[in-house]
Amino acid sequence: MSTTMPKAAEVERKWYVLDAAGKPLGRVAAKAAELLRGKGKPIFSPSVDCGDHVVIINCDKAVLTGKKLEQKFYRHHTGWIGHLKEVSYGTLMKEHPEQAMSMAVKGMVPDNTLGRHALTRLRTYAGSQHRHEAQNPQEYAL
Repeated sequence: MSTTMPKAAEVERKWYVLDAAGKPLGRVAAKAAELLRGKGKPIFSPSVDCGDHVVIINCDKAVLTGKKLEQKFYRHHTGWIGHLKEVSYGTLMKEHPEQAMSMAVKGMVPDNTLGRHALTRLRTYAGSQHRHEAQNPQEYAL
């Protein structure tokens, strides 16, 4: 019995819409990362990019459980001495909820060229409107 390896040209990509309203941010991000990698497909191979396109809507209505809104921080360094910036997730979810969702998904895909290419197929929107109706995306039930 021979093993068939998928080729990048043979991969068919679908479009999915995930609704984050009332759902935990981490669970939505984990499902999005799984769809972006293509791990649920029977042709999945770790060395081939075989994931789908994912549109996440209602990022502003995603829920952080526990005391994460007050106690969790997003920290990044600008590159200058002493310029470690930090923003609480409460502020981040008010001002840029789509950025918080995309950062959560980024942490769940591999840190290599496959993961960076998979993130180009992620689209996040704070509201319920998106501009990808022409691709006929399917609603994905979480």
